[in-house]
Amino acid sequence: MSGAVRHLYVHLPFCAHRCGYCDFVTVVGRTAQHGVYVDALLAELELERSLLAPALDTVFLGGGTPTFTEPDELRRLLSALPAAAEVTVEANPETVTPALAALLREGGVTRVSLGAQSFQPRLLATLERRAGPEAVRAAVYALRAACFDNISLDLVYGIPGQSAADLERDLAEALALEPEHLSLYELEAKPGTRFTHAHGAELGRQAEAMEDYFERVVERLTAAGLRWYETANFCRAPELAGGRDLRALHNLAYWLGRDYLGLGIGAVSTVAGLRRRNRPSLRDYLAALEVGEVPPRELEPLDESVQTAERLLLGLRLDEPVAFAEVRAAVDARALARLERLGLAERRGDTLTLTRRGRFLGGGVTADLLA
Repeated sequence: MSGAVRHLYVHLPFCAHRCGYCDFVTVVGRTAQHGVYVDALLAELELERSLLAPALDTVFLGGGTPTFTEPDELRRLLSALPAAAEVTVEANPETVTPALAALLREGGVTRVSLGAQSFQPRLLATLERRAGPEAVRAAVYALRAACFDNISLDLVYGIPGQSAADLERDLAEALALEPEHLSLYELEAKPGTRFTHAHGAELGRQAEAMEDYFERVVERLTAAGLRWYETANFCRAPELAGGRDLRALHNLAYWLGRDYLGLGIGAVSTVAGLRRRNRPSLRDYLAALEVGEVPPRELEPLDESVQTAERLLLGLRLDEPVAFAEVRAAVDARALARLERLGLAERRGDTLTLTRRGRFLGGGVTADLLA
């Protein structure tokens, strides 16, 4: 009997180098292991295939830098994965050549998410990024030449040394490339990393400017006609996109509390009330799957109260209201009444949403709502 999971995440951890602020599960270089890792991914897929629905809605290849994977191995992986309506691949701009763009297109990829981060060379140097602004533009042009009509750009703000004017220039440069989607993230530098050690004082100063930066981002992008559909995400509105829904549908599944299957080291799955995390050891992952065993995992049962709280916290990140019946048990009624009086949340009939002002305050408001 087929399963019901309609969303698949595949983790490709390999990178040319590790940026100082990065805390994702990554492996530097190791090109000789790309083939055996793809073997392991496909073995894990076969072990878990019964969980998947006959037809998938989304597949997402994240990393790491998926497009750093050896081309023949990336091609082999794409050809073996289930088809889906939306197939997204993350890419660093310096890896995107016309040949790579053609490989992705031929492999059934429908959407590419480019990690631009900034268009200012000195800020890219601070982030230890290898791609300059020209590489970002060249990557977009190569993808357009390969007939991609759904490109997303990732930018970060709060970079040490960044000014409000720098942010405005980044937004203008990104909009000039006419992407279908933009993600704007606050820079998060984890305590104890070399990045935090090197830039601690400046990161503190930037933290004080984050609220202003966030408001600038929203005002600039919505003025350009983009839909602010999730806290950090913007897309062309349907009326400007031929009626297409250009939201990141894979990520939207997370925010809506859908089940998903994750493959690869460090990958997370949530299926039927159980969250599973593959451990991040490449060696242990390869060894287990080489002999047909599931990789080492951490298991976290999710009771109904946890699932309801997550549905509230994630759902209120979106510009569409949450069905109140789905989150009622997680809501503090007195807190909701107070937030409504303050103009931060709004209950309309059977739905709950944050106001525009409430969305700017984001997590603080949703945390107050929790019973």
